[in-house]
Amino acid sequence: MTPKITFVGAGSVVFTQGLLADLFAHPELGEVHVSLHDIDPQRLETASAAARSIADARGVKPKITAHLDRREALAGADFVLDTVQIGMGEATRTDFDIPASYGVRQTIGDTLGIGGIFRALRTFPFLKALSADIAEVCPDAWLLNYTNPMAMNVQYLSEIGRADRVVGLCHSVYWTVHGLAELVGVPFDEVTYVAAGVNHQAWVLRLEHRGSDLYPRLARLSEEDPQLRRRVRFDMFRRLGYYPTETSEHSSEYVPWYLGHDSEVERLRLPIGAYLDVVAENEAEYENTRAAVAKGEPLPVEGTNEYAPQIIHSIVTGTPRTVYGNVLNRGLIANLPEGGAVEVPCLVDGSGVRPTRIGALPPQLAALNRTYLSTTDLVVRAAVEDDPRHIRHAAMTDPATAAALPVERIWQLCDDLVRAHADRLQPGLRETLGS
Repeated sequence: MTPKITFVGAGSVVFTQGLLADLFAHPELGEVHVSLHDIDPQRLETASAAARSIADARGVKPKITAHLDRREALAGADFVLDTVQIGMGEATRTDFDIPASYGVRQTIGDTLGIGGIFRALRTFPFLKALSADIAEVCPDAWLLNYTNPMAMNVQYLSEIGRADRVVGLCHSVYWTVHGLAELVGVPFDEVTYVAAGVNHQAWVLRLEHRGSDLYPRLARLSEEDPQLRRRVRFDMFRRLGYYPTETSEHSSEYVPWYLGHDSEVERLRLPIGAYLDVVAENEAEYENTRAAVAKGEPLPVEGTNEYAPQIIHSIVTGTPRTVYGNVLNRGLIANLPEGGAVEVPCLVDGSGVRPTRIGALPPQLAALNRTYLSTTDLVVRAAVEDDPRHIRHAAMTDPATAAALPVERIWQLCDDLVRAHADRLQPGLRETLGS
């Protein structure tokens, strides 16, 4: 049987292109059914044309269909890739502009922090509807989620009844280790590593080259190069003993130590509002792709080493490999909360995706992850229990928000963001509560 792969949010054209380039690089997947869905007709048309161009460049002949109707796109799917951004650039700018007016600094705003909280709250209604559709028209499909905030979305999906066959995917572990191998001057394919924690705040627990620990070499490089010490990740590595698996821009947002202090922003060269530039770049890239497609010009076909195509290939062909996935903590990390979403190595083969039991994290790492998961849990509780107070509770426990504002201002900020995003929130969460 030919597998059917549905892209929900296929209008994220640049990301969709990378995933398709990876997918079509596997000869065994050259004739899959790629089903593209988006609610924007123009973006859907562009994604469809881009998919055909990439297939031609790869020399494969998949079946490609495009659907404005989501259930039609999902019907009979074996794999569902979720790459949506509810509200697009407009909502993201709101997530930055309103907090900035309160003096809250953000760099990325898509995972934790006040931006992550409200990105989750406007994504949850979509995930609920998507989950219901999958249950009805493709109940055995694997849902491979790329939509942020990853941990909040994966936990929410489990709370509303889709606990199995859901894996959250992110490239941060792969590219972190790739970058570290380059930094210490060893081939990536000769590096042995293990990472675990939560999405965007996992930790490289083991980093070896041919059995030799690379951490001492990394520490020496940090001591010798003052510019390396001017990065949040190296500052955290120096103090915690382990290297975090996301960029310094991301990492700065999940702790109270950096963004609230002018001296630290300067010392660590933190680009406030950096994600707004990414949004603008993505919008420009989409327009460039659309123009190239309209002219019949070939598109660049570049692999991205994303995990979704690897998972699909392994399940379809039985080829075993290890990827990093975000899954429910069912005894996987002993000193993190059960039922939270954790990021761990996963074995994938014809039987599916099987997470690896890690044991306990070093206590200083678990302490930070527990704070992250506490905020995450309160955001999920707000939606599941339809309780707007939990939005404020989440913001109160968020490290960066709490470090920037007194509690009265946190509640006022939440009210302003609720008003701004009201139409995208579930009705019970649209209430303003005052301070």
